[in-house]
Amino acid sequence: MILPGVIASSGGVASSYESIATYTIGSGGSSSITFSSMGTGFTHLQIRIMSKGSGLVNPTMIFNADTGANYADHVLYGDGATAASSANINYTVMLLPAVSSAQPGCMIIDVLDAFNTSKFKTVRALGGFDANGSGYVQLFSNLWRSTTAVSSINFAGTTFAQYSSFALYGVKA
Repeated sequence: MILPGVIASSGGVASSYESIATYTIGSGGSSSITFSSMGTGFTHLQIRIMSKGSGLVNPTMIFNADTGANYADHVLYGDGATAASSANINYTVMLLPAVSSAQPGCMIIDVLDAFNTSKFKTVRALGGFDANGSGYVQLFSNLWRSTTAVSSINFAGTTFAQYSSFALYGVKA
């Protein structure tokens, strides 16, 4: 049995995750975080984020400094009382699950086939936060319409608060 979120190799054995880089925000916060070394020998990438932002906002992510209209997404979200969905095409960034300035939240982002040069890149991001009875949970399915291997990942769209943590993992399938 393979657990949700665990990618299996052809032999049916769960893949291994290897830490590539971690970053913790210092005092004053940061409006941009970039991973520019992806390691070698990996099939997929995973980013784990624990953060607070500047207000209730969806941070953004871009690959390889590509700010062309090459991104699309499908979004499912709920706040405990209401559920909704949306879809966007021809965006210049990928939207990620919301962060709040009041409550810390977390998200897990999977970049599938990050280094395959014959496929567009599919990204799924699951995240949310609790705000004492309210809050959000969001699932994003993003697409980067490029066959270029991922060589850098930039996060922006908010000021990430002090102690926000970003961890990049390589996944061998």
